[in-house]
Amino acid sequence: MTKNNQTQIQKQMEVQKFSYDNKIVRNFAYATIIWGIIGMLVGLIVACQLAFPEFFNNYLGFSFLSFGRIRPLHTNAVIFAFVGNGIFMGVYYSLQRLLKTRMWSDKLSNINFWGWQFIILCAVATLPFGITTGKEYAELEWWIDILITLLWVVFGFNMFATIFTRRVKHMYVAIWFYIATFVTVAILHIFNSFELPISFLKSYSWYAGVQDALVQWWYGHNAVAFFLTTPYLGLMYYFVPKAANRPVYSYRLSIVHFWALIFIYIWAGPHHLLYTSLPDWAQSLGVVFSVMLIAPSWGGMLNGLLTLRGAWDRVRDDVMLKFMVVALTCYGMATFEGPLLSLKNVNMLSHFTDWTIAHVHVGGLGWNGMFTFGMLYWLFPKMFRVKLYSKKLANQHFWIATLGIILYAIPMYIAGFVQGLMWQDFNPDGTLANPEFLDTVTNLTPYYILRAIGGLLFIVGAVMMFYNLIKTARSGNFLANEEAEAANMRTVAAKVIGKAYWHRAIEKRPVRFMIVSIVVVAIGGLVEIIPTMIVESNVPTIASVQPYTPLELEGRDVYVSEGCYNCHSQMIRPLRFETARYGEYSKSGEFVYDHPFQWGSKRTGPDLAREGGKRNNMWHYEHMIRPKEVSQHSIMPAYPWLAEYDMDLTLMEAKINAMRTLGVPYEEGFEKEAKANAEAQALLITEDIVDNIIKNLPEELAKTYDRQGKIDELKNKRLIALIAYLQRLGTDIKADAEVEEAMPAQTESSDENIDEADADNVQDADSLTNQNQ
Repeated sequence: MTKNNQTQIQKQMEVQKFSYDNKIVRNFAYATIIWGIIGMLVGLIVACQLAFPEFFNNYLGFSFLSFGRIRPLHTNAVIFAFVGNGIFMGVYYSLQRLLKTRMWSDKLSNINFWGWQFIILCAVATLPFGITTGKEYAELEWWIDILITLLWVVFGFNMFATIFTRRVKHMYVAIWFYIATFVTVAILHIFNSFELPISFLKSYSWYAGVQDALVQWWYGHNAVAFFLTTPYLGLMYYFVPKAANRPVYSYRLSIVHFWALIFIYIWAGPHHLLYTSLPDWAQSLGVVFSVMLIAPSWGGMLNGLLTLRGAWDRVRDDVMLKFMVVALTCYGMATFEGPLLSLKNVNMLSHFTDWTIAHVHVGGLGWNGMFTFGMLYWLFPKMFRVKLYSKKLANQHFWIATLGIILYAIPMYIAGFVQGLMWQDFNPDGTLANPEFLDTVTNLTPYYILRAIGGLLFIVGAVMMFYNLIKTARSGNFLANEEAEAANMRTVAAKVIGKAYWHRAIEKRPVRFMIVSIVVVAIGGLVEIIPTMIVESNVPTIASVQPYTPLELEGRDVYVSEGCYNCHSQMIRPLRFETARYGEYSKSGEFVYDHPFQWGSKRTGPDLAREGGKRNNMWHYEHMIRPKEVSQHSIMPAYPWLAEYDMDLTLMEAKINAMRTLGVPYEEGFEKEAKANAEAQALLITEDIVDNIIKNLPEELAKTYDRQGKIDELKNKRLIALIAYLQRLGTDIKADAEVEEAMPAQTESSDENIDEADADNVQDADSLTNQNQ
C-alpha cells in the first residue's frame, strides 16, 4: 500500500462528531402511551358492550358509541395510533444509532409526527359518526387514505435519505425489516385504497365482491405482517441485543428469516377466506403458504430468544427483558396458531368465532403491546439520563399485564370452541341442536365478562407505566441532542475491512435492496390477484342477480355506515351446518355489484346472506328500534336514531353514476329517475309498516290513528332504506332457484329432452324473474 493510500484511508477514518435527535423519539413515545391507553379504553367499552349489553342500551345508547361504529375506532387506534407511533419511536431511535448519523431532516421527522397525529384525529372525527368505507382495518375514507400515503412517503424519504448519509458500510438486519415495512405497506395501502369518491365523506371501493374480498384480505393479513410484525422484528433485532448486551444469536439465521418471511407472508392472505366464494385454487395457495410460514416465523422467534443465551439471569432483574421474553413467546404462539387456523378442518370450527379474537389479541397485546412497553422502559432512562423511577412498579405492571393477557385470551378461546361446536351440533334426527343463533351467543356471556376483566387489567398496567415514566422524566434531564462520534466507514475500501459474507454485497446498496424486496413481496400478490381479476371463470355470473334499486343502494350505505359487518356475515359456507341454518350456500356471482364486499369476519349475530323475505318489514322495524323486545336476551344494540335521521338522497344521482363507472349495468339516464324511484319504494315499505302498526292497535285507537301523518313521518328515514336492503339480501338467488325448480317439470314433459319451445319457456321465465327484480 502506498503512502498516499495510507494517508487517504486515515483521513477517511477520522472520527467525526454529530448528534442524535432524541426529541422526535420522545414525541412519538408520549404519543404511543397516550393513544395506547385511549385505544385500549375504547376496546374496553366494546368488550363491556358485549358483556353488559343492557347497561349500555339503557344508559349509553348513543349513536357514536354503538358497537358497529367504535369497534373500527378501537382497531384503528390500537394498530395505527398505538403500534404505529411505537414503530416510529423505535425506528427513529435505532436507525440513527445503527447508521451512526442524525436523521436526514428534522423538519421531515416533525412533519411525520404531527401529520400522523392529525390522521389519527381524523379517524376519531369520522369513524364514530359512521363515516367509513366498510373494509376491516381500512375503514378510513379516501382523503384520509391520501394523507396516509403522503405521510408514509415522507417517512420513507427521510429514512432512505438517512441511509444514504450513513457512516457505516453495511445495513444491519433491523434496517432490512424497516425497508421491507416501508415498501410493502405502501403497496398494500395504495392498491387496497383504490376508491371512487362520491363526496368528501363518501366513496365506493373500486373492486367488487370476490375481487374486493381477495384484495382486502391480501391487505388485511399483510397489514398484520408488515405493520404489526416486520417492523417489530426489526426493533427486536436492535433492542434485545442492546438490553441483553449480547450479539444476535445467528446472522445467517437472520438472513434466512428475513427473505423467507417477506416472500411467504404475502401469499397467505386467502386463508382468511376459506370455504367462501373465493376460487379454490386461491384458497389452497393461502393454506400452503400459511403452513410454510411457521418456519421463518419461529426462526425469528428463536433467534431472539437464543440471543439471551448466557444472559437469562438478567431477565430476573431487568424489567425490559421480561417484557421482551413474553413478547417473543406470544409471537411464537401467535405464529404457530396462524398456520394452524389456516388448515381447513380447523378453520371450519374457528372462523367467525371468538377464537379469531383470541388469536389476534395474543399477537396484539402479547407481541406488540409487551414489546412496546419494554422499549418504553428502556428508552426513558436513556433519554432522560436517570434511573427508572420505580422498578417495583414496573415489575407490578409486568405481572398485571401478563395476567390481563391470560384472562383475555383463555376465555375467548373457550368462547370460540363453545360457539363453533354449538353451530355444528345436530340432533339424532338430523336437525340442528341449536337452531336459534341467539342461544349460541347468550352462552358466551361469562367469557365476555372475563375478557373485559382481562382488558381492564391490561389498561391498569399501562396507566401504571405512564405514571412511572412521567415520574422518571420529571426526575431526570432530557437530552434532546445526544452527542456522538464515529468514523465514516462507508467510504472505506472493502479490502481494508476484510473479507465479508456474500450477503454483505446487497446490504451496502439500499436502492438495490429495496428493489429486490419489492420483487420478492410482489410475486405472491400478483399471482393471486391478477388471475382473479382477469379470468372470468373465477367469478361466474348469475343471470338472476340484478343491481340494487336506488333505495336498496342507500340502505346498503346505511348498513356500512353503522358497521353491521362487525357482527354479521354475508357469506354462507358450503358446510352442512351452515346451509341447514341459513339456506343455500353463497356463490361468487351474487356479489358482483357489491362495492365494497360485506362478508364479515365475526358472527356476534347471524349471517344475513339469505335474510331477504324471511321476515316482514314490521319485524325489521321493531327489531332495529327495540331488539330485546323482539328477541329476548339479545345483546344487539338498539338503533332508534335510524328512525329519526332522514335519508340523504341528494347524492343519489352521483351514486348511480359512480356505480355505472364501476361496472354496474344501470341504464343511461336512470340516475335522473333514481331519487323518485327510491322515494316510491320507500313509500311502499312505509305504508306496509304503518298498516301493521294500525293492525296491532286496539280497534278504538286504530280508527283515530293518523295513518298519513305516520307515513309522512317515516317514509324518508334511514331505517326504511336499511329495511329495503335487508329484504333484498339473497332474493336474487332464491329467484334463480325457483327457475331451476321449474325446469324438471318441463324436462319430464318431453321425454327427458328440452325441445325448442321448452327452452323458450325457460328463457321467458328468466326474463320475467329479471323484470320482477
